[in-house]
Amino acid sequence: MWEDVRFGVIILTGRGGVSDRVLGLELGADDYIVKPFEPRELVARVNSVIRRRDQLAASAGTALSNRACFADWTFDSGNLMLSCSDGRQDSLTAAEAGLLLALLRSPKRVLSREQLQGTELERDDFPFDRSIDVRISRIRKKIEADPKAPRLIKTVYGAGYLFAADVSWL
Repeated sequence: MWEDVRFGVIILTGRGGVSDRVLGLELGADDYIVKPFEPRELVARVNSVIRRRDQLAASAGTALSNRACFADWTFDSGNLMLSCSDGRQDSLTAAEAGLLLALLRSPKRVLSREQLQGTELERDDFPFDRSIDVRISRIRKKIEADPKAPRLIKTVYGAGYLFAADVSWL
């Protein structure tokens, strides 16, 4: 969910002890500034964090392709198409493609329904929403040889779903 978020964290505080600075940086801050500080230094540090985030985003964008290969399938997220090695092709809806992409980006890792839904659905009926299950079922019908005994997208009862195949990005 947080993979695509690009922001920096700068801790601005009056606590300047070494243990405070180390703890702040270990918890994920990009920078740590102790008061009093020069405003020009703050601006320079903010610009430095922005540059690092932009460089990281650019390198991630070039490193991660929009085509994934798994089992006998190739998924092109640019045009929402699944292609099988036997020549079959099938298109996915945007919701199905987003869900499959989330699974492909975290192979062999259990993802909960909440992780798969992301933050797009903030409703009162969220705990009872079964739209993820319906989408998984539709994807299974397209990619599994036997959707009732899935090999690629496995259900982990009480936890979520697991994409069981190896994934390579082209």
